[in-house]
Amino acid sequence: MPLSDLRFIALKDWLATRLCTDFQIKLISGDASFRRYFRVQLPTSCYIAMDSPPELIPVQPFIDLAKAYQEQGILVPQVIEQNIEQGFLLLSDLGDVQLLSCLNENTMVDYYARAIDLLGSVFAVTVSAQQPLPTYDAQFVMKELAIFSEWLLGKHLNMSLSASETRMLDDAFKSLTDNAMAQPQGGMHRDYHSRNIMIKDDALAVIDFQDAVIGPVTYDAVSLLRDCYIRCSDATLALMMRRHYDLLIQRELITADVSFAQYRRWFDLMGIQRHLKAAGIFCRLNYRDSKPAYMADIPMTLQYIVDVAATYPELHALRDWLIEKVQNQFEAVA
Repeated sequence: MPLSDLRFIALKDWLATRLCTDFQIKLISGDASFRRYFRVQLPTSCYIAMDSPPELIPVQPFIDLAKAYQEQGILVPQVIEQNIEQGFLLLSDLGDVQLLSCLNENTMVDYYARAIDLLGSVFAVTVSAQQPLPTYDAQFVMKELAIFSEWLLGKHLNMSLSASETRMLDDAFKSLTDNAMAQPQGGMHRDYHSRNIMIKDDALAVIDFQDAVIGPVTYDAVSLLRDCYIRCSDATLALMMRRHYDLLIQRELITADVSFAQYRRWFDLMGIQRHLKAAGIFCRLNYRDSKPAYMADIPMTLQYIVDVAATYPELHALRDWLIEKVQNQFEAVA
């Protein structure tokens, strides 16, 4: 870690005042934001230190939501020490085994079933620090979809849309937004996938929850089951969708008169919305944040959209355009 990194020096100085013992500190990751995480090794224990520049990402939402998640019985990092002004937290260490590293043909059904069941508790988190979570409304959805247009189409592909392409995209975005708004609402993690679920002593733990909102009940399930980092079989997908559908009925988030076909439409179109956003975010991470590794995840993310849109006639124009203009140009630029 370079000595010119003033935040790192400040973090070490703060930790020295809180731990009062010798420790070693090592960068373990920076997530898809401006946060960084360090493992802090003491003689007989270890912790995780979060460095989150307060002018960019305040730590108070993380602290409040960690408490709210813990109250629902969800395993999350415990906040041991905090420095809100500087944006430093000392957290319990959940290890470094991501669910992603544990998924294969033999384990997917079991792990996904457990992760789907855990969403029953996530649904219940709708308040943090005695305040309702933000609402994932139509404006929120359109703001996310605009990331695709700005960063993948505009920045990466340098694409100018014709009037007919603009109308087609506007129509598709409206269908996706209407679909999101038609669904029942519940607590939503908003980034519930295999890199944000940890395995700790064979239990599932959840991280990166600070952007939680109240939103559509299929959002987290599609984030998990149509993960941008790993693809499960159609058979596993169908089995887990049914499990999630049954969970929603059991938790009275949907009524029994909502057919599985209706649920599937909610799920599928919610996934298309999320994958359009994700493809744009991966480009933004590359160009704005100098994190090029995420560009490798865009082809599978776009392919999800193409595959799923084939089932829905109102999205066929979007699908054909993605194949002809976006996927082909992306391969050429790459």
